[in-house]
Amino acid sequence: MNKKIYPLLIAQFLSAFADNAILFTVIAMVMQSTTLATWYVPALQSMFLIAFVIFAPWVGGFADQHAKSHVLIVANIIKALGAGLLLLHIEPLLAYALVGTGAALYSPAKYGILPELAEHHLLVKANSWIEGSTILAILLGMIVGAQLADYSIDMALSVIIVIFTLSAIITLLLPTHTKKTAEPGWKITLFISHLKKFLITPRARFAILGASMFWLAAATLRVILIAWAPLVLLSKTASEIAELTLFLAIGIIIGSALVPRIISLENIRRARFPAAIMAIFIILLSSTDTLWGARTMLLAIGCAGGMFIVPINAALQALGQQSIGSGSAVALQNFFQNVAMLIGVGCYTYASSIDINPTLAMVSLGLFTLCMTAIITYYLPKQTQR
Repeated sequence: MNKKIYPLLIAQFLSAFADNAILFTVIAMVMQSTTLATWYVPALQSMFLIAFVIFAPWVGGFADQHAKSHVLIVANIIKALGAGLLLLHIEPLLAYALVGTGAALYSPAKYGILPELAEHHLLVKANSWIEGSTILAILLGMIVGAQLADYSIDMALSVIIVIFTLSAIITLLLPTHTKKTAEPGWKITLFISHLKKFLITPRARFAILGASMFWLAAATLRVILIAWAPLVLLSKTASEIAELTLFLAIGIIIGSALVPRIISLENIRRARFPAAIMAIFIILLSSTDTLWGARTMLLAIGCAGGMFIVPINAALQALGQQSIGSGSAVALQNFFQNVAMLIGVGCYTYASSIDINPTLAMVSLGLFTLCMTAIITYYLPKQTQR
């Protein structure tokens, strides 16, 4: 593996750590508030996701037309500014939307730079490293962020700003690669053109739809857990919910580590099996009413999810590098998966506002994921089966 990937691993680890620390800081703000309703958490998540959809026509091209290492620095600065607005007690929905804007810019550069640092045959392995370190960052970020926020919201936000800044500084160690010449024309028109060009093959459609389904399930399950855990497991603080999702993160790390030996770019269709397993365990989780039962189910969900999303991401990057540019391909992926997450989180936000039981919502999510896996697989041409 190219040693130049190590600064990326460290920088994106810190950025992902801060991303999740700030999420659980905001969750703690809501749980400690006497005026904010339960629907406020999924509403915050929606504000974060909207940025990925709105800026999708611009961020991919921006990442391809500039040194991706420089784009990562700018994105971290924007996220730090969003955390600063929260520290200044600006409306959380607006401040968290700014954090989402930074994340929307960060993602195409983070994944788009991988094909520049890793050879084609090592791309799944490189994604495994990135995904594993990202999930480790999520794991530590949510626990440390929740515990800091339970102690002091202002202290948590101050630490988060420092970490975003440190990530930007470490990113300076990444190489500056040749930039892609900007294509003439309106960005939205180019985005639609890229969309048509990229989705022309069944392989690309499978990867885009598969990634969208995964992130819809992941985002919706996370917000359901915030209501489900206090109701079923009697969790009372942000730290307890963070400790519960620790097992989901560990599972994804395990799945990400195992998958390079099982699913390569050439047999990407095998990814349908862990997708179906993930859906089944989401349904089983809904029937669990013990702490260790929930932890076990979440571990299994994470393991299956890691084995599904890592090869999907690698396929998208490889296809993008061969056609519209890896940054633009990741931006397309972000557009679809964040529209999917907005739909999932939006539906749950509405369900929460009319007091739908979170257990019923979890069962519905599992059944939906299972059905979508079957539908996406059915429409793949048989000659791609492996």
